[in-house]
Amino acid sequence: MIDVETLRREYTQGSLDVEDLKSNPFDQFTVWFEQACKAQLQDPNAMSVATVSVQGQPSLRTVLMKHYDEDGFVFLTNYESRKAREISENANVALMFPWLALERQVIITGTASKISTSEALKYFLKRPTESQISAWASPQSRIVESRKVLQMMWDKMKQKYADGKVPLPSFWGGYRVAPKTVEFWQGRKNRLHDRFLYSRQPDSSWAVNRLGP
Repeated sequence: MIDVETLRREYTQGSLDVEDLKSNPFDQFTVWFEQACKAQLQDPNAMSVATVSVQGQPSLRTVLMKHYDEDGFVFLTNYESRKAREISENANVALMFPWLALERQVIITGTASKISTSEALKYFLKRPTESQISAWASPQSRIVESRKVLQMMWDKMKQKYADGKVPLPSFWGGYRVAPKTVEFWQGRKNRLHDRFLYSRQPDSSWAVNRLGP
């Protein structure tokens, strides 16, 4: 058995100081996101999304960010999924971009709200036809008897939309997470990591503070 306690390495790829930071967390995110893309990380737009049920039970999954700007970070989903149900009960969510190959993380807390139908349609039309069909076929987060049943559902939808014109499902769309805090984490030697937290102020400006590692 692998001795998990001995799995460790030093983080030496970079550093982060207050002089390096942009005044706006979205500008700082752009710098790091572009560097993650240039480093050819696998799925640099992959982010974990944490939600909490009305009973207080957290859940976590990884999705793909499809857009971001100063209004927030957008991801797409089935509105009947577990994450969507939990967001309807508690709009407070957390996001994390795990750029571990660069020894970096970006952690965001904020509130999620549905994007418009027109915006959802714009993203839906960019999906491959097979992915559009999957949006119709998948009963996301619900129990499925077998892979065979799931495939049968997909085949049925493929036949239904054989002309290639797949409409936007009424139960499919996306959320925009408007951040309240954005943390940039850079791994450092001896576990003395660099962490900076941007916190949105009442006047919509951002306060920046270094956090202990």
